[in-house]
Amino acid sequence: MSERADDLVLVINSGSSSIKYQLLDPESGEVAASGLVERIGEERGSVEHRADGRRIEHEGPIPDHKAGLRLVFDMFADTGHDLAAAGVRAVGHRVVHGGEIFYEPTPITDDVVAAISELSTLAPLHNPANVTGIESTRELLPGVPQVAVFDTAFFHGLPEAAKTYAIDAKVAAAHGIRKYGFHGTSHEYVAGQVAEFLDRAPERTNQIIFHLGNGASASAVRGGDPADTTMGLTPLEGLVMGTRGGDLDPGILLHLMRSAGLDVDAIDQLLNRNSGIKGLSGVNDFRELQRLIDAGDESARLAYDVYIHRLRRYLGAYLVELGRVDAITFTAGVGENSPAVRADALAGLENFGITVDPARNTAKERGARYISPAGAKVAVLVVPTNEELAIARAASRVVSERGGRSNSVENGGR
Repeated sequence: MSERADDLVLVINSGSSSIKYQLLDPESGEVAASGLVERIGEERGSVEHRADGRRIEHEGPIPDHKAGLRLVFDMFADTGHDLAAAGVRAVGHRVVHGGEIFYEPTPITDDVVAAISELSTLAPLHNPANVTGIESTRELLPGVPQVAVFDTAFFHGLPEAAKTYAIDAKVAAAHGIRKYGFHGTSHEYVAGQVAEFLDRAPERTNQIIFHLGNGASASAVRGGDPADTTMGLTPLEGLVMGTRGGDLDPGILLHLMRSAGLDVDAIDQLLNRNSGIKGLSGVNDFRELQRLIDAGDESARLAYDVYIHRLRRYLGAYLVELGRVDAITFTAGVGENSPAVRADALAGLENFGITVDPARNTAKERGARYISPAGAKVAVLVVPTNEELAIARAASRVVSERGGRSNSVENGGR
């Protein structure tokens, strides 16, 4: 590609046993390279790296994130992007939970890393992995400005009534209990894209966004600002997801502790890994779920029906919350690729001005598009999300505001 390395931003999304990454131009959105490291710490790991039309693969033990990133850097060099030698403009890290502390893209310092680590009590499956990726990248690129972009940031300013849980206020304050919301980078990006697509000012646009992937969330956005969202203190609340069940009676947890003798770790495993679509059907991939439904599997059909029921429940709640809705948008893996989910979620709502056009809904198109009929009162859209681009732009903006200075050796927090 023609871009200089120092015009590009490296985006890192570090999971517990994986690393997703992209090297891209924050202005144009053009991707110079991307890839995925999987099964870190297992006997046989793998890396798939794509750049300039080439695909390089590696299989073998990857003991930790630093080793995985070192392999990635070697692959960058092999495809003409030597990050350590030529440098990049910045590194943007996706961090899942910012708590009450972080609600803007934040230059990474030692104190910031420590604070993100302390927030692991609120996101035990996510923040420790994010910290591991940050620490490894700082070692490998010690002179490059690095920026944390928080999944919770967009929803930081939720209205008090929306973010407050009705429990003892002193207990909530002492332990940071409030609705934080997640997938905020995606919801904010898509909200902006919707307003642009409709040629409306964001402050004049009310919208409902369904981010439906293996993790799933919905948001109500009033005039560009979040009014409500489905995920809460953690990503467990809200919609039915691939392996998470979303809303449930908290008394179920007490019942399982007393009746089944489950401890905290067992309940954590149940709620995060073995619930949702997987818990009901045995699979968490939506394509496999559809194959089971087509084969007549009743458990798969029930899982799908529960999934749609929950979508419709929140759709109704957000219609009432917003009062006037200009657009309903589907994004992320399932939202962008499942016409059946979109049609079933909005079926029978013609009296609300909400209609899905069958031909538009099933058309093999990519990019932002209408799936509602021409002239519909409420625009129904599919808009691809691009969290990596949003993170790259946020990181680039922070570096520009700071004059391009390296923050890797600075002390202090935000």
